Amino acid sequence: MADRVKPSEGLQLSREWLEAADCRSQLLQHLKDQVPQIFCLKKELSPQEEEELTQRRLLHPLECLLFGEDPQEGLEKLKQGSTSSQLCGRVFKEGETVYSCRDCAIDPTCVLCMDCFQDSVHKSHRYKMHASSGGGFCDCGDVEAWKIGPYCSKHDPGAATAMDESVLEPELYERAEKLFRILLDYVTNFLVWEEDFELSAELQPRITESAYYCVLYNDEHHSYDHVIYTLQRSVNCDQAEAQTHTTLIDKEGRRAVKRGPLRSCQQVKDLIRSNSEHISLQPLRVEILPSTVMAHQTFALCLGSWFQKIIGYSVGFRQAFCQVALEPNADGDRPCLISRLMLHDARMYKGARKIVHELIFCSMLMDSEFKRLFAIEFTKYYKQLQKDFISDDHERSISITALSVQIFTVPTLARQLIEECNVIKVIVDAVLELLREHLDNNNRFIFLGYNSEKFSRIQVIFHDLRYILISKPSVWTEELRGQFLEGFKVFLGFLKCMQGMEEVKRQLGQHIAVEPEWEAGFTLQIQLRHILPMFQDWCSSDDEIMLQAFKACHAALTECNNQPFNREPTDFYMCKHILHARPYRVSQEPVSIHLPISRLLAGLYVLLWKTGAIKRLDNPEGYDFVQLAEHPLHCVVLAAQVTAEMWRRNGLSLVSQVYYYQDVKCRDEMYDKDIVMLQIAASKMDPNHFLMLILLRFELFEYFNGGCVNKDQDELMQWNRLTEEMLFLLMVIFGERYVPGISQVTKEDVTMREVIHLLCIEPMAHSTLVKSLPENENQETGLEAVIAKVATFRKPGVSGHGLYEVKKERLMDFNPFFYHYSRSQRSKAEESQKKRRSQESNDKALRPPVPPAFSPSFSRIVHLFSCDVIIHILRHILQRAAEDQSTHWTEAMIQRALNLIGQALVEEKTQLENSSVEDVTFDFSLKARAVGSEQGKSLFLLLSKIKGLPSLEAQKDLIKWLLQMFEIVKCLRENSSSTVSVSMDTTRPEESTQDKDKAERKRKAEAAKLHRQKIMAQMSAMQKNFIESNKMLYDNMPEPGTQEEPVTSSESSAMEQRELCIAFGPLRGPTPAEREVLTCILCQEEQEVMPLAPAMVLTACVQRSTVLTQCRGRIPANRSDGTGTYPLFMPPDLAVGTHTGSCGHVMHATCWQKYFEAVQNTTRNRLHAELIVDLENGEYLCPLCKSLNNTVIPLIPLEPLTFNYENAEIIGQHLTLPRWIQVLAARIKGLKSVMQENDVNADGGSGSSGTAGLFGDGQPDFRSILAYGIQEPRKFSDGITEMLVVCATTVHRVGLKTAPNELCPRVPLMAWNTCAFTIQAIENILQEEDKPLFGSLQNRQIAGLKAIVQFAASQRLRSSQGVIQRHFADMMGVLLPVLSRKNTPSVLDVDFFHLLVGLVLSMPSLYQEEGIDLQPSAVSSAFNNMYIFHLVTMAHILQLLLIPTDIPAAGDGEETEEARSAAELYITVSQHTGRLLPDLSGGSVALKVKAGIEPFLRCAALFFSCLTGVHPPEELFNASVTSPGQMEALCSYLALPFNIFQLFQDYRDAVSPLLQRWCGSPSISKALQGKIQTIRYPRRRNRLIDLPEDYSALLNKASHFQCPKSTIDERKHPTLCLVCGAMLCSQSSCCLSQLDGEDVGACTAHAATCGAGVGMFLRIRECEIVLMASKTRGSTYPAPYLDDYGETDPHLGRGNPLHLCPERYRKLNQLWQQHCILEEIARSLEMVNVMFAFEWQLV
Repeated sequence: MADRVKPSEGLQLSREWLEAADCRSQLLQHLKDQVPQIFCLKKELSPQEEEELTQRRLLHPLECLLFGEDPQEGLEKLKQGSTSSQLCGRVFKEGETVYSCRDCAIDPTCVLCMDCFQDSVHKSHRYKMHASSGGGFCDCGDVEAWKIGPYCSKHDPGAATAMDESVLEPELYERAEKLFRILLDYVTNFLVWEEDFELSAELQPRITESAYYCVLYNDEHHSYDHVIYTLQRSVNCDQAEAQTHTTLIDKEGRRAVKRGPLRSCQQVKDLIRSNSEHISLQPLRVEILPSTVMAHQTFALCLGSWFQKIIGYSVGFRQAFCQVALEPNADGDRPCLISRLMLHDARMYKGARKIVHELIFCSMLMDSEFKRLFAIEFTKYYKQLQKDFISDDHERSISITALSVQIFTVPTLARQLIEECNVIKVIVDAVLELLREHLDNNNRFIFLGYNSEKFSRIQVIFHDLRYILISKPSVWTEELRGQFLEGFKVFLGFLKCMQGMEEVKRQLGQHIAVEPEWEAGFTLQIQLRHILPMFQDWCSSDDEIMLQAFKACHAALTECNNQPFNREPTDFYMCKHILHARPYRVSQEPVSIHLPISRLLAGLYVLLWKTGAIKRLDNPEGYDFVQLAEHPLHCVVLAAQVTAEMWRRNGLSLVSQVYYYQDVKCRDEMYDKDIVMLQIAASKMDPNHFLMLILLRFELFEYFNGGCVNKDQDELMQWNRLTEEMLFLLMVIFGERYVPGISQVTKEDVTMREVIHLLCIEPMAHSTLVKSLPENENQETGLEAVIAKVATFRKPGVSGHGLYEVKKERLMDFNPFFYHYSRSQRSKAEESQKKRRSQESNDKALRPPVPPAFSPSFSRIVHLFSCDVIIHILRHILQRAAEDQSTHWTEAMIQRALNLIGQALVEEKTQLENSSVEDVTFDFSLKARAVGSEQGKSLFLLLSKIKGLPSLEAQKDLIKWLLQMFEIVKCLRENSSSTVSVSMDTTRPEESTQDKDKAERKRKAEAAKLHRQKIMAQMSAMQKNFIESNKMLYDNMPEPGTQEEPVTSSESSAMEQRELCIAFGPLRGPTPAEREVLTCILCQEEQEVMPLAPAMVLTACVQRSTVLTQCRGRIPANRSDGTGTYPLFMPPDLAVGTHTGSCGHVMHATCWQKYFEAVQNTTRNRLHAELIVDLENGEYLCPLCKSLNNTVIPLIPLEPLTFNYENAEIIGQHLTLPRWIQVLAARIKGLKSVMQENDVNADGGSGSSGTAGLFGDGQPDFRSILAYGIQEPRKFSDGITEMLVVCATTVHRVGLKTAPNELCPRVPLMAWNTCAFTIQAIENILQEEDKPLFGSLQNRQIAGLKAIVQFAASQRLRSSQGVIQRHFADMMGVLLPVLSRKNTPSVLDVDFFHLLVGLVLSMPSLYQEEGIDLQPSAVSSAFNNMYIFHLVTMAHILQLLLIPTDIPAAGDGEETEEARSAAELYITVSQHTGRLLPDLSGGSVALKVKAGIEPFLRCAALFFSCLTGVHPPEELFNASVTSPGQMEALCSYLALPFNIFQLFQDYRDAVSPLLQRWCGSPSISKALQGKIQTIRYPRRRNRLIDLPEDYSALLNKASHFQCPKSTIDERKHPTLCLVCGAMLCSQSSCCLSQLDGEDVGACTAHAATCGAGVGMFLRIRECEIVLMASKTRGSTYPAPYLDDYGETDPHLGRGNPLHLCPERYRKLNQLWQQHCILEEIARSLEMVNVMFAFEWQLV
């Protein structure tokens, strides 16, 4: 409402209009004056100004006129008298998720919006979800759409008065009707405006129009680039402006690209048309419109939205609007207003169409009566609307024809339209008229050279026919019967155009030159696959309809003029039987695979018998079934001949047709119906005549009649293949009875049998089963109803999907010649079942199953297998096999013949068991035993003869079973059950002997197995005894596969060994000698890893990481000088680190260099190789496991060491911590003095001031550090030295995102940092999984970790010693304030594990003397490491005390020594910090510190273990993180007292001044006052975000997400960051941003800050994970959501309910935590051959 407007202005205007004699002209006069002043001005107003003026000057007066008073007051009164609507009516936007209930929806088009679904009963049902294509609306509240639960809780009317009952006051209704009539006419006139129209007199401007617009319209012929190019050439605009124009044209449908005089606009129009014609044959649509018309059209769209708002206020307004929109035109020669809009829909631009469609949705489709009237109007103009749609180039979702789904799917409305408008006839006539151009002279379709785009639009009309037929009527009226039958006859007319279309003739001689068109015909057939059974379903619901439809169908079939019988009938003789038939050869005459009328007739005939309506059929026996069966038989023979490769010269088109003819998409109404028609004929004809007809059409009559003897090999092969197919057809006709009506089976039985046979091929996933089963009109297969009866479900693991396996008791229903098997499926099923039977120690005979009995009307079919001709055929085939004429038979032929005999014997046995012998007329066994005229051999004797043929060894078991069956049937005929048992026993001696042999073999195998187990147990016991007696030897050994020499004495006791498990200090354990011999994966040569040997390297991948960050989304900038910040000091939030991982595969350095060069050369030529590896940055794939790498780490062996404990004890007495600090400070000061003398660029020694206060008077000499032990540094081969540089350069380049520079002073810093960060990452994973610190690491992790630590330790040998000394001094400044510099951080601003690694690895550089390479001795290193570690540990404890944590208070138990020590330290720290710390008990302090320091200690243990090689205590190998004793073991290994606070007491003299200086930092007081945010310890363990268990909750979240940068209510691709939980607008131009000077999408930009370039995102609407590694690389990954069948559902293709799989999400979490995303992307891209590069940077 207009809040900013004086109410009197609008009310005054409205009163004047009401009092005027001609209200319409007054109102239009106002619009004529005001509209051009607001819209389409030369200087355009801002959207806000335009909206405000429109509301104040135009809409507010209209609302005043409508209500007759102030609109706010009128609206309040209106609200008091009405309630909310029962119908939701929410119009879906493209991509919005909608839900359909499979249990309750009348049809799949009935859907709910997200909000209604969440509040409905259907959430607990079997529902489906999918993305809307736009244009539909929510069916909540529509009682005809749902079987139960039509309302959600919001729209449930309950006991309240329905909104539909509320009415307006008469005066208000009259005003509304009057106003709506004027305004809707105004809107209609301007929306249907054509370029040559003139404004009406009321709207003619007073001044002659001078300003015009050149308006460019959207079309689908020209691409974005074409339009941009055209605009740049025609309008003289730059590319950015042209892109803006093009984007808006695509979104709104049109755009004014030029404003000016008529002449200049005309010039632009001509230029646009000519420039666009150069690109496409069709020019762009351009119009020139006066600015006044443009203004009125813009306001007309505003009125459309205004109408929607007003209609939403009251049902009365809606009824008034509908009344006006649908009332006939006064002239009578023009349609009503809404029909005018519909008829002009194809000419309207996109924006106008959307407004009109939404107006129809919220008005006429929300009221049942007006919906009926609108449907009649829609049907009235249906044909014209479809014609317009066909010629239109816009998508159907924005076409008025898309509204058909809202009308035709309503059951009551559909029947009314059939009765009143005969909508079936209207729809079919529309199709026929649109396809008339494709009819030939015989009135049959021929689609040669058809327009595929136009044809695809015509197909959509069939959907409307399907919608009409979705719900069959329960009550038939005479009017409905008459109209339906008329529509059915018109539909038969359409089918007549398809009957016999696109005939093919066998190509002889040359191969066909041009493949004929066939896809269009099958596309029609696929569109009809549901419509045909729906028509049959409607017919079967009424006997009268059934009879009339059958007669009409039969009449239509007889009228078809594709009867290819030109010759007179001839007599054919076989086995003393005569067949009178017309000669016809499929291989010589034209034949068509399209026979819809024949197949429809077959379906109707079965329904006649099933419903009993056959009794009312006049003369049912008078139909010529031979004639009816001819065409289906030709089709089956054609498929057989194609299989026999007789039609090879006809090309692939015919092969494809035969494939689809039998494929699941078409077979129900093609192949299956042909079989039904042949079964009908077989039930009506003499069986001998029927078989002779089959032989005749298969062109095998002469072959089996003895007329063909001497033929060439090719023809014999064809006969053999045709014989195989003919026998298969006979088995199908006789055995395939699972059709309701042909036998007493239900649809459920049919589905069950299909599923059994699919699962007999192999275990299958649910989705695979669904794809392999035919769908009904509601897209249901019936699988869920039967699957539990026939199969068991095997749940999936962390990967893969759930599988169904057929139950053993259902295998008896397996038919090896199931007629829906393809050739490959049959072969797989046969092999699978034979393998299963052999595993179960059964014979391999695949016996035919017992079929259900035929219905009485089809019971005569069984006599096919007991007539003379079948016996003759079988005898002929077996005779050739018995004579072993290899060219005249095949094993497949014999297998089919044997199966056919088996079917006959099973049928006879079943009949004999169910009836008396006298009642059974089926006598196959008797005729099979009868002696034939040919050499006097019966079938039974021939079977016995071929049993021993070596060439039929595979059929031996089946023949044996057949002979047994003959005996069983014989006994049943003789009515002697005792004889049966005797005769059965007589057939078993061979089997019993075989069973005994198998049992004996099994017994011997078991005995051998027990003997082996006994020997292995003895060996294991001996091995254990040896290990126990040589325990010391084994305690020092590494993992199996390496060799070593023990250093410590074997006489040491277990207690001594435990004491030696200390990493440093005077009791440091020994480093055992390890001899490591490795094999190069490239050259396969072995080599021992030695310092001076040729280098061996590990593949490695260096990457930036935020996995451990405590400040997600903040990436710190690197300082170029490296001082005072990262990389010299890692901040405690671990914002971004450098991780180095390895797959653990080893190569010679020289082999790797050759391989890398070869990869560089070959990969450059590969298509889109840059998506997999970045060659410029040294990336490559591991030759063995294909993991992504970008460097190599040289393998450096540990030096074996026997520690000198006596020397250590002596030094320990002199080198106390205070003394060590003095010696260290003196050394640093002396080295700085030397550097100042030698290097003018060196930094001045800022540590000189204040040293006297710390050290006292007697300062040691700066070389006194050397007195405690020195030795020569290790020497490395040139290869190892070179590889050290390669690795260090890569770490520096990747970690700092800088250019490679091996001389940069930050190179060693980055090596130490990646060492520390990698150890922290591994510890994080072990902590997350609650695994032991040492015992659970994978081999590749152990190898990689040792290599990284040794690589980092060796950096000081390759870098400038002065640089390393400077780094050491700077880092030591954190611990020793006397060495600190101006920018040295406080103890709160440093990660102490990174500091520890840097100090330990750089400490040896202090021993460097000028011109002499030295390093500390083992004893010196042990003391250095211990004191550095103790100092760092104490500083870290202080850090923990200064940071607030949520550790619970300790209990009130007895105070321990540890608690007292903790309390004493806490009080001291509190005093130093001005008592800003909260009061805590000693127990709470101890708990807080132990919890916070444990991750640090675990990392330190890993580090020193890899650095020194000292074996850790056993507790760290076996105990998990939470196990008791973990802390004590860590303290023991790291030379710490179990009471870690004891450190401060042991070193009180040295630490007290340090503690005071540490606490005196200004940043600490700021942090304690809350001015600076600090990191809490223990640090948060980062995991991927928690996801909801039900996927619909995520979809709900996405549905309410709106792009923060777009005001348009369009939801594109809502994407969830799994690392931080941010919702992003992916793949959308609105969220593009700049990254390194390049446009990138929201996900790429987010990954840069959230994951240092690495990201893991869930695309919610697509239900798939996107992994991103950089701007150019990414891949998709299955989402961790599975349906009830254990399958993922990318793009919600199946739409089943999805639930979170914790195991898979855990695997994703591990993928992220273990830094394997880059590796996963490379592997997935390597496996998929990338043809088209995807622009990942725009995601």
